Amino acid sequence: MLSFRPTFFVLLLSTLLLGSCTGYQKLLKSGDVNKKYEAAIQYYDKGDYFKAGTLLEELIPLLKGRPEAEKAQFYFANTNFKQRNYTLAAYYFKTFYETYPNSPLTEEAMFLHAKSLFRDSPEFQLDQTNTFTALEGIQEFLNRYPESQFRQETESMSQELQKKLESKAFLSARLYYDLRYYQSAVTAFTGFQQQFPASALNEQAAFLKLSAQFDLATESVPEKQRERYLEAIAFYQSFIDTYPQSKNLKDAERMYDTARAEVDKLKTAETTAAK
Repeated sequence: MLSFRPTFFVLLLSTLLLGSCTGYQKLLKSGDVNKKYEAAIQYYDKGDYFKAGTLLEELIPLLKGRPEAEKAQFYFANTNFKQRNYTLAAYYFKTFYETYPNSPLTEEAMFLHAKSLFRDSPEFQLDQTNTFTALEGIQEFLNRYPESQFRQETESMSQELQKKLESKAFLSARLYYDLRYYQSAVTAFTGFQQQFPASALNEQAAFLKLSAQFDLATESVPEKQRERYLEAIAFYQSFIDTYPQSKNLKDAERMYDTARAEVDKLKTAETTAAK
């Protein structure tokens, strides 16, 4: 008899689970809106966001005009957020605050819309279209609720997204440099310095910009070398003025010395040719 006990408990557990599942399936088929709504809220409060969301999605069109509709739409948006369906969550939170602009839940809905967009932002190596969209959502929230209880978290999200864009811009400029597209690299590093003046990557950007300009001059046809070496010398001056203790100082000085020597050599050649 003892050997049958494990089997008995497994069968009992399966029966209980089946019964629970059957109850939920009955709710899905039920036409009782009030019963469905009460069950959806109970599932939500217990943290079963899948079942709550499934029921609420069916209920929302049936609750139009009723006081429960507002809460149902907010909860439905949040079930998507809790299940990490951030694209859907952002859409439904936006739908909520546009539908109920004067609701006590509107501020939180607008915040969670921005947070959903933030969570939907990809790694910095990927296309950053969603990151720009998230920043727009965050700024819209801060403009509307400058004294919000969510302000600190929202500003923190904004800073993190800015760092992501910063890393993406630096990576793009570095890629030009690594591929030996030196003129494009110089342009990209210049844009990076202008767009992110407080970046911790600016020292490296300034050095790589100098290096790219020096290599561009070295590989140029003679007619363009003098002008491009002079530009490299100007980048060097800016670099040592800003970063006099840089670990790349010796390499920068080597490029500067070479550039000066090449400029002098080119000037001498031009003078000789003119005689």
